[in-house]
Amino acid sequence: MAMKNLGVIIVLVLHVMGGVLSAQPVRWEVRTGQIEFVSEAPLEIIKASSGALKGLLEADSRRFAFSVPMSSFEGFNSPLQREHFQENYLEIGAHPDATFTGKIIEPVDLTEPGITTIRAKGIFTIHGVEQERIIRVNLEHSDGQLFATCSFSVLLSEHQIRIPRIVNQKIAETIQVDLRASFEIQEE
Repeated sequence: MAMKNLGVIIVLVLHVMGGVLSAQPVRWEVRTGQIEFVSEAPLEIIKASSGALKGLLEADSRRFAFSVPMSSFEGFNSPLQREHFQENYLEIGAHPDATFTGKIIEPVDLTEPGITTIRAKGIFTIHGVEQERIIRVNLEHSDGQLFATCSFSVLLSEHQIRIPRIVNQKIAETIQVDLRASFEIQEE
């Protein structure tokens, strides 16, 4: 009888261990993402947006990586303004993407439905200049999808983006950025 129970216990342990070892980490991938920025300067308001956000978020490790091609931003007040943004200020030939990589600070279960606010700590890179940032992000997990929204500001001087004196009344020193993204579980 003891051998039979031992056999059952071994089978159960192997079954549980097999499930643990074969479990794949949950990775959320950006399905749709919209980034908008606004420069509110004394003489001009400039708005642009991009729907080209890409990114991954690992539920278990809470690590993330996001990027957006700077050439994907549209809007602006004129085609010349967009050209200056890309070539003169952000120099996208040398620095094509903005990125944010890091880790969520708080322990959070991204597989459980609900709404929460987290802090994402990482390295934000734009114009080739890295800055450590902590950004508050609102997350909602509903119907098998994850939604994220956040707002933050970017001080141009922190990223060595120089604005010529002749247009400094038309471009704000601090740019407001708003982000909305929806994620779905990445299929392996």
